[in-house]
Amino acid sequence: MTLKPTDLAKMIDHTLLKPEATQTDLEQLCKEAIEYGFYSCCVNSSNIPFIKKLLENSSVLPIAVVGFPLGAASSVAKAHEAKEAVINGAQEIDMVINLGALKSKDYKIVLDDILAVVLAANNRPVKVIIETCQLTEEEKIIACTLSKAAGAAFVKTSTGFSKSGATSSDIALMRKIVGSQMGVKASGGIKSRSDAMNMINAGANRIGTSSGIAIVKGHESDSSNY
Repeated sequence: MTLKPTDLAKMIDHTLLKPEATQTDLEQLCKEAIEYGFYSCCVNSSNIPFIKKLLENSSVLPIAVVGFPLGAASSVAKAHEAKEAVINGAQEIDMVINLGALKSKDYKIVLDDILAVVLAANNRPVKVIIETCQLTEEEKIIACTLSKAAGAAFVKTSTGFSKSGATSSDIALMRKIVGSQMGVKASGGIKSRSDAMNMINAGANRIGTSSGIAIVKGHESDSSNY
């Protein structure tokens, strides 16, 4: 598959999740997203009110991460963060799964955790970050199955804050499990157009990256994926 740069840009969540990101950094993020026609700007939930104003009168959506980056907050805390983010203007929510519960095989906790955020998001799409680099193949399958059962809109590979990021083999597995009914977002270490196209050809329909400009221009990037 080949894509025009403009079509590729529309699949990119332009991402800035570094905790030290300043308002100047966020202004630059939004300016770039509007200029290049990215799908969204993905930021920490506390920054949603600020970027919402910057993105007004554009087609770029504000997106918030929730329970980020560990996924270890309580379900009540995650749900509250999601609800507040939506009130403040977030149009999608990217939440981190409860990895400890998943690895403990306490699947009800995992399911209820995702469901709490899905309900709190009030019909905004929820992406479930399953942190693939921490999971066995069986756990990846279960995480995708639970995300689908809870009514999430996407499954997503990675936070970008763990030991590694997205792989095309993980994307292919995730797409196989969720089928065509859900989205699959690749994030973590995607720094070039070839990286992005490998993920898209494997089944991803959204790319999370801080290297969006390099990707649409067809260049390599040395920036982090956070």
